Amino acid sequence: MKFAILYSKKDQAGINIAQQLKDYFLPQTPIIELKKESIYSEDIDKDPRIKEAEFIIFATKHQSSAKIPSLSLHAPGNFRDAKFGGKQGKVCPTSSQALKFLFQRLTKNSESMNVTLECTHHGPLINKPCCFIEIGSDEKAWQDKKLGKIIAKTIADFQNFKPDRKIKTTIGIGGPHYCPNFNKIQLSEKSNIAISHIISEYSLPLTQSMIEQSVEKTLEHIDLILLDWKGLGNSEKRQQIIGLLDKLGLKYQRTEHIDK
Repeated sequence: MKFAILYSKKDQAGINIAQQLKDYFLPQTPIIELKKESIYSEDIDKDPRIKEAEFIIFATKHQSSAKIPSLSLHAPGNFRDAKFGGKQGKVCPTSSQALKFLFQRLTKNSESMNVTLECTHHGPLINKPCCFIEIGSDEKAWQDKKLGKIIAKTIADFQNFKPDRKIKTTIGIGGPHYCPNFNKIQLSEKSNIAISHIISEYSLPLTQSMIEQSVEKTLEHIDLILLDWKGLGNSEKRQQIIGLLDKLGLKYQRTEHIDK
């Protein structure tokens, strides 16, 4: 899969990762510096340098009040408001298998670091399949060359990515922003499952548009929906979700019933 790497000149973590990427041989892989913050680079689809790219990797910072050093991965988009780039109710195309590959490699390369998926959130809204891979969560971590190296190696490993028809594709619904139950499944070889977009509990109540966006904006065919059952709210909210999935004819399964 041909891919391009994008980072912002306003982003310390992105600059760090780009510098570390110089140690890796990435023939015919554009590494592009953005003038805007990555999350606001709505016009990047017009850049001729990424015309041939089939997948876009945004190398960026992750910021949180906890300031815990971490490495994270997620698809971009907004199921609700668009406070940080993108458009309300719109998500980007992505690949469940690309996300699984990158998350497994990121975890392997990170050794004992805190590595996590995040639910789908923030901009930009672009038409090419993409994901964000991030260093968190404060200025010290963003400039840490070791962390930049881990992500750079993970991105370089993506040259070896090959889709596997045997892997089932899913959308995740429920749970907190950092997706502990979905993390386990995405890492598992036993489950043979790859997760695309994740709709967190704070984005609920679920709407038909959320499901349709997630299905349409996943490269692979959706085989089932994964439910973080305890992270779906009360009984009434759970039944509303089940009713909607039944209406749309989508199979579903609880995360607790998946072999990890």
